[in-house]
Amino acid sequence: MDGEPLVRWYWIGDHLAYLRDLALDHAVIALVPVLIGLLIAVPLGLTCARFPRLYQPLSAVFNVVYALPSLAVFVVLIPYTGLATRATVMVPLTCYAVAVLLPTTVDGLRAVPESVRQAATAMGYGPWHRLTAVELPASVPYLVSGLRVAAVSSISLAAVGALVGRGGLGYLFIDGFQRSFPTPIVAGIVLVAALALVTDLLLVLARRLLAPWAVREKGAAR
Repeated sequence: MDGEPLVRWYWIGDHLAYLRDLALDHAVIALVPVLIGLLIAVPLGLTCARFPRLYQPLSAVFNVVYALPSLAVFVVLIPYTGLATRATVMVPLTCYAVAVLLPTTVDGLRAVPESVRQAATAMGYGPWHRLTAVELPASVPYLVSGLRVAAVSSISLAAVGALVGRGGLGYLFIDGFQRSFPTPIVAGIVLVAALALVTDLLLVLARRLLAPWAVREKGAAR
């Protein structure tokens, strides 16, 4: 890359549609697994909160999965999910999301004061009504915190999928490296960072809307 400028702006201007398509593909690959992971983690967290002995074994399994190198998992899945398919990348990212979201779900449910549960029961709330109206809403700050970590991690890891043919913005890194052309690499870094930042800000806004009381408590504590 000697003598090559860091950014050639004309290339970015000529490839805006291409960059947009890669960013949208990256968002789908990275964020859909987080949503699926949430749908898996919440029922598992509820089960672990009800049967505490299940939590440590389940947590250990997902922690082991989380520790596995993402590229190695992508390669192992290719014979089953195919090369250059979204599933090859999204299946491991879903498991990683569950590994992050399961502890936050359990912690959120455990953080609900017993006095609050008893008060809801005294008001005539059945187990299901108490769960949906009291316990899960009270767990929102924990869930959103887990979602923020899972989403940003997933956006970062999704780029590795380009090495197996499906990585959204990760293509820009490979393209720039192969051609000794830094402009796509810089564009990819900026877009990945922007996608992570926008996602994180949206989750913070969601927390403010869904749990405004948590924001007020945090401000009062300061």
